[in-house]
Amino acid sequence: MRWMTLYARSRQMPASLLALVVCTVGIRLAVGNQWSLFFVTLTLAAAVAVSATGLSGQDIELDRTAAFNWLPRRLGHILLIGVLAGGVLLLVQAPGDTQVATSAVLRDGAGLLGLAGLAATLFGGQFGWTFPLLWTVVALFVPDPDPTAVSGAVAWPLLSTEAPLGWWMAGILFGVGTAAYTLVGARR
Repeated sequence: MRWMTLYARSRQMPASLLALVVCTVGIRLAVGNQWSLFFVTLTLAAAVAVSATGLSGQDIELDRTAAFNWLPRRLGHILLIGVLAGGVLLLVQAPGDTQVATSAVLRDGAGLLGLAGLAATLFGGQFGWTFPLLWTVVALFVPDPDPTAVSGAVAWPLLSTEAPLGWWMAGILFGVGTAAYTLVGARR
């Protein structure tokens, strides 16, 4: 139990959780009746981005000297971010009149989580927010994405859940990003 407390404190998990909830609730309240896949994607990106900043400790060298297996801890941490981001979003949207399908939340959350893991692996845990936020911003500005073209691959979070390209992109990003972070960890 002591180890879990130290791990959570070193990754600033309480602050990340608070930021995740504030982002999700704040965007949901600000959007009101215009809640749509567009705002779900934006909310998930914000939630994953604020949580991904804790994907490394304050001293990577000290972490690497620990004589235990980091793989399950890294995998558990990144999956916990996804579960919390998606779970809080589903809870927040439940009382509203307009709700986005759970499958869209699952797909977008998985893909954005993979992007966070990839950014943490390449740039360090403090920059885990970069890829999810940047990809989402670019995707939001793609006009009328075609699910059979490059524009659909770029704007995969905004595609219909019936479009296979959106699921493929999310799956690839989730697999690559989560595996990279789990196996390698955050960059020094």
